[in-house]
Amino acid sequence: MKIRVFVSLKDGVLDPQGKAVGHALETLGFSGIGEVRVNRVVDVDVPAKTAADAIAQGEAMARALLANEVIEDFSIEVAE
Repeated sequence: MKIRVFVSLKDGVLDPQGKAVGHALETLGFSGIGEVRVNRVVDVDVPAKTAADAIAQGEAMARALLANEVIEDFSIEVAE
């Protein structure tokens, strides 16, 4: 079963990559844009029979490796 793990910086944590992307977009002529935040999406094929088991495995993976819970939030969904 495939899961998708979304990892994003918590509110209030500076995002230098987002700032760089925002600046580059303005340089390219995209004016009036607001704050830009860069997030990660990790797709994983897990050995699970149920969606609940797949999400539980994804949460364990996120807590162990995929997200730094001090500065990042994450969410899991079962991918179609």
